[in-house]
Amino acid sequence: MQAVHTFTSSLTIGSPTLVDGLGAYPLFRAADSTPFYDTLSEAVRAGTLHISEMSEAGVVPQLRVVNDGARPVLIVDGEELVGAKQNRIVNLTVLVPERSTMTLPVTCVEAGRWRRVSPEFVPAERAFYASGRRDKLGQVTASMRTLGAALADQSAVWSEIAHKSERLGAASPTRAAAAMYEQRRDALDRIVSSFPPADRQVGAVFTIRGAIVGLDAFDHPRTWAQMVPKLLRSYGLDTLDSAAAGSGPAAADPLRFLEAVAHAGCTVYPAVGAGIDLRFEGGGIVGAALDTAKGVVHMVAFPASDVVQPTGRRWFRRP
Repeated sequence: MQAVHTFTSSLTIGSPTLVDGLGAYPLFRAADSTPFYDTLSEAVRAGTLHISEMSEAGVVPQLRVVNDGARPVLIVDGEELVGAKQNRIVNLTVLVPERSTMTLPVTCVEAGRWRRVSPEFVPAERAFYASGRRDKLGQVTASMRTLGAALADQSAVWSEIAHKSERLGAASPTRAAAAMYEQRRDALDRIVSSFPPADRQVGAVFTIRGAIVGLDAFDHPRTWAQMVPKLLRSYGLDTLDSAAAGSGPAAADPLRFLEAVAHAGCTVYPAVGAGIDLRFEGGGIVGAALDTAKGVVHMVAFPASDVVQPTGRRWFRRP
């Protein structure tokens, strides 16, 4: 799709930073002076965005979003929302139009609680861990293709959280994913402080122990600066899990990965909110982008879970 090619061709790749097994190749692009939207955290702090259960009874895969502000609000795939009846993560990137009310597709990341603790949700300073975002993205894409709805596999998400929590030694009475981030808070804070956003940076290709594990990129450096602590905790938690990603010296080819994203098969769906939702599949890639009248505002991509990292300049799929 032309929008994806236009966006990826606007990106340039910088020299990587490597800290405690996590690597990041910065992505740069020229941008206008300010974004045309607010981020989720900005809008909630300003009191213009309100996220709540759909009703007093609640509905696990849906939340109600009210934007009272004069600007659209960008909510990013995998951002975690804390409070109300149980913590949730956002199923896909959405742009909430100004002065509007809409339904937000979400997935529960706290299986053992269904009890209201607050009238509204607040955004956590983290996103769901990257390998979980990858799997959820594939599930949501399949659901959009077959059911026309942006649903994840709730049982699979709960199961993966339970296994990862056990590996990281992070018990929670409500089986909350949040416990893993709290248990490794110091290590994650150290990772966040080690990757400050650079001038003109809008994203990064991330590696763990030498293997490319994902890419997140936005249209504007200000958005990246707002989102990077959440995303670093997302990729960082996988870095702290010995079961995640590679185990050898870095041999990543971020340019080849970016090219694979640009040339992956792309299917167009109506967006939840403003814009159109682009889904990537094929060539060893799973990903998505939100395209708007002003261009792509967020792109996320991962190596498909059945793909081994490249040797030389080719990608190899597991048999």
